Amino acid sequence: FIMLATLRFPDRNGYGPMEASALGQYRFMRRIGIFGIETDSPRGAAAFLKISSGLLEDARTMLWITAEGTFTDPRTRPVRLRPGLAHLARRVPGVTIVPLALEYPFWDERTPEALCRFGMPMESGGGTVEDWNGRLEAALTEAMDRLAADAMGREASRFEPLVSGNAGIGGVYDLWRRAKALVRGERFKPQHGRESS
Repeated sequence: FIMLATLRFPDRNGYGPMEASALGQYRFMRRIGIFGIETDSPRGAAAFLKISSGLLEDARTMLWITAEGTFTDPRTRPVRLRPGLAHLARRVPGVTIVPLALEYPFWDERTPEALCRFGMPMESGGGTVEDWNGRLEAALTEAMDRLAADAMGREASRFEPLVSGNAGIGGVYDLWRRAKALVRGERFKPQHGRESS
């Protein structure tokens, strides 16, 4: 979220909840907007709603929430979200909620691509927690399914590159490939197969 927030939403203030015990190990993250929450207690749920509601009073605020409560495989279905976001969506009207799907597939290089897809925006307010949870799960599932199809299609043109890494394997293998290209009078291209994003 740090890269997306910095490159695509530089005029917004980004925040996000993290399990309090994990944040204790990475204290520096408090300086970049991460706040600690006790994830399995009523006190933690109340703190999440209070802190998040307060932050959302500023229209420039963005909350980045892993609504599943943990990192999960993007192929897992059905998508199951913890109810905290649904409570927040019901209680705080006028907030735009945008599902975000992420995948890290290996295409042609030794490091994975970091792919993301935003889903359809929804306006918060009203309804029941159950209705909101169902809507949020369906919206995230749709974004994840569309991203999975694009990831499997391996068409870099379907994505907008934000940053690019090094291409190629490196070491002796790329040295051999570079020498082979030189002997053939060709320009060395470190990418394998298709151009990756």
